[in-house]
Amino acid sequence: MEKSTLIRTVTLTACIVGISLFHYLTPLHFHNLHDIFQRLYYLPIILAAFWFGLRGALFCSVIVSIVYAPHILFQWGAHPGMEMEKYLEILLYNTVGGVTGLLSQRERERTLELQKSGRVLEESYRTLQHQSERIIAIEEKLRQSERLSTLGEMAAVLAHEIRNPLGSIRGTAEILKDDYPPGDPKHEFLDIQIRETERLNRVVEDFLRMARPQPSLMIRCTVQDELETIVTLVRSDARERDVELVVQPTDHPVIIRADGEKLRQAFLNIIINALQATPPGGRVIISATVKQPALCEIRFRNSGPGIDAESLAHIFEPFFTTKPDGTGLGLGITRKIVESHGGTVQVESEPGEETTVTVQLPIEPATHGEKS
Repeated sequence: MEKSTLIRTVTLTACIVGISLFHYLTPLHFHNLHDIFQRLYYLPIILAAFWFGLRGALFCSVIVSIVYAPHILFQWGAHPGMEMEKYLEILLYNTVGGVTGLLSQRERERTLELQKSGRVLEESYRTLQHQSERIIAIEEKLRQSERLSTLGEMAAVLAHEIRNPLGSIRGTAEILKDDYPPGDPKHEFLDIQIRETERLNRVVEDFLRMARPQPSLMIRCTVQDELETIVTLVRSDARERDVELVVQPTDHPVIIRADGEKLRQAFLNIIINALQATPPGGRVIISATVKQPALCEIRFRNSGPGIDAESLAHIFEPFFTTKPDGTGLGLGITRKIVESHGGTVQVESEPGEETTVTVQLPIEPATHGEKS
């Protein structure tokens, strides 16, 4: 028996016993007191109806009747008129017990139905909320697919309109290069022109990969070496912007399996964005650490003005940019490259605070922990 049920049962028993004692111990000539006592029996009957329903009320009314009957027979037996009145009171006890118990039970059943309906509605609400979230996610994916479809069409146009002129420029540069021996300044300039032409051609290919991913050639790469290579390429740009570019050394070589060219492209996009966002006199700090046994974390921190929450929510979407001359494709390409390597990329920033881009990549299992 539950504790609350036991307490209620004891309370009802105490009420019945107490009222009966008053009845039996009070002299008969105190008619007014006996009238009050016999009315007090309705209290435990009504309480039993509220607490235990129809069965409890009827059981309590029967107990009251049994307890009250000897009082009628032995104390009021000499008064036949009064005895009949007291028996009618017993009938009322059971009638009140039955009516109040029935009403209480129906109310309890109604309450249980409402609670059940409430649980069903709550479950339906959670289901609808989950479905709504799924619909929103699907709509977002559809919008993303639409953007990528537009990007694919643009990539096809770029491939047609840019690749042919690039091929002509490179061919012309190679012809002119033969006219100047190595060491000649013009020979070096033509080398730069050829390399930049090749880089522009790879940019066009990146557009194509955004719409139609191509299989990558995965090889063992040292993260620090890839970062140093990119920093060497952009160091002159950093000096022109008066931005300090720092690559913090790692404790030991961290090896990952990656497409080196694509990985460098991803790092280059992040560093260029960091340099463009950092005011003169600021710093861009790059560090690589092992956060988990098989996970490398590369952080790019810049002391720029920060990014507001609304822009941060769309920063990886194709064509979204806060720069007047930006294309909005750099970080989108970067995330696609990182995800193709089994990694993740996140941006943390607030207005007026530094911005941190965190790239996480899996470490090559067979080589983790190698010392130089």
